[in-house]
Amino acid sequence: MSEQNNSPTKAVIYCRVSSTKQIEEGHGLQSQETRCRQYAEGKGYEVEAVFPDGVSGGGNFLLRPGMVALIAYLDAQPDQNYVVIFDDLKRFARDTEFHMKLRRELTARSATVECLNFKFEDSPEGRFIETILAAQGELERAQNGRQVYQKMKARLTNGYWCFPAPSGYRFEKTKEHGKLLVRDEPMASIVQEAFERLASGSLQTTTEVTSFLATQAGWKNNRAPQVNYQTISDLLRRPIYAGYLTMPKWGVALQPAKHEGLVSFEVWQRAQDRLDRKSYAPMRKDINLDFPLRGFIECIDCSYPLTGAWSKSRCGTKHPYYRCSNSKCESYSKSIRKARLEEEFETVIKTLRPNDGIFALYTRMFKDAWDQRSAQASQNAVLFKDKVQQIEKKIDQLLERIVNSETPTVIKAYETKIASLEKEKLIAMEKASSGAKPKINFDSMFELALKFLQKPEKLWDSGVFELQRLVLRLAFSDRMVYCRKTGTLNTKLSLPFKMLTTSHEQNPRMVGGTGIEPVTPCVSSKCSTPELTAPPLGMVII
Repeated sequence: MSEQNNSPTKAVIYCRVSSTKQIEEGHGLQSQETRCRQYAEGKGYEVEAVFPDGVSGGGNFLLRPGMVALIAYLDAQPDQNYVVIFDDLKRFARDTEFHMKLRRELTARSATVECLNFKFEDSPEGRFIETILAAQGELERAQNGRQVYQKMKARLTNGYWCFPAPSGYRFEKTKEHGKLLVRDEPMASIVQEAFERLASGSLQTTTEVTSFLATQAGWKNNRAPQVNYQTISDLLRRPIYAGYLTMPKWGVALQPAKHEGLVSFEVWQRAQDRLDRKSYAPMRKDINLDFPLRGFIECIDCSYPLTGAWSKSRCGTKHPYYRCSNSKCESYSKSIRKARLEEEFETVIKTLRPNDGIFALYTRMFKDAWDQRSAQASQNAVLFKDKVQQIEKKIDQLLERIVNSETPTVIKAYETKIASLEKEKLIAMEKASSGAKPKINFDSMFELALKFLQKPEKLWDSGVFELQRLVLRLAFSDRMVYCRKTGTLNTKLSLPFKMLTTSHEQNPRMVGGTGIEPVTPCVSSKCSTPELTAPPLGMVII
């Protein structure tokens, strides 16, 4: 039978580009399809389908959706003989192994391959030339990949991000830097607030940050990632938001970037520490808004956090209770009335309110300390520069020990310590460059904090669940222990309240009028803090 009688008349076209830009600009796939259709028309072929691809697949045709669809199309019509038309041999497979494999797959389906700029010949010479050209395509692909990698690594080393812009940033072309990350509002402010809340303890877990972002209207746009635990967890671990870059698999260590961070490295590091430590008043998806103390009060018998639930009586009425859910505890499932436990807690909260005189004294002390630190900003910068030098010296000493050590566990310990020192160094460098001077004044910084310290029960009495949980985190340093039998609460106060309540509970006449040593009447002194002489304190200035 002659070759002409066996020639198929039906054809399919395969087009491929390796970048999204070529698809968007329209000069890749469309131009290939036009050329292939003109070729088919000249040959008298009837084009039944076109299979485009916008990914390279790294040389593996099985990773290209268009090629997989083409093979499936041929499998669906086994009685037909098709011509598969390619614009260029490089569109076939830029990998020698996969080139030959694809040829065998198409031949097994009785498909004939034709290319606009290469003629396939079933002869030793033809197969040799085809193999050489396939190997050449593989070489070019590998060389291009190496060149791209080298350029990207060099740009990363120079402090420039060369991957898609992360949430909160966008690229902007500048004359000095080229493409540079800049703030992308409103997402930048949302991400910044999330980090700051996490660093301060207002948010304590990834789950809470995820819930916070889900409520932000500015987060819901096309460029924002999905608000789920894993994506937000990855986001919170990225030092790019502190103005630093790293790429361990490319050998690029943590280093300052050219773009401006949304938060300082110190805030970012505090957020990392918060994520690594255990939360004592966590927000959970299954937490009931009717039980604000759930997870914060622990059983005295087993140190297990109490849970909260509604119980139904025989008459059908529902009653709220806290209880221990540890089956191994002697207090397991012993109900504690919600009203009883929360009333006792409210009593504790009210005792945290400091004496007006004590509060005024501490406010003035905080203000004096703030002013003193502000005045010493330039001196602090020098101290932090000295600290940087000290850290660098320690790092050098550890590096020398690594060189002289042959024990893997010891080397690993040294490397871990060096990584920790590097982070301390970055924080010290950041403070040295900024002069360690506060960016805002005392009143703006501490206005809300002082109001809370003065009346902590006000937030709790608001009844707003989020504010009540915030009170738990700010006023206490750990869970409270509750004894079901005696109804007592053992508390661990945070440092500010510990200072205020300790001063308030002390006997105001700890030192008598004559003091411990004999009076020195000839020496006069003037106190710069008027509150120290205030009558409510009951203190005698000697």
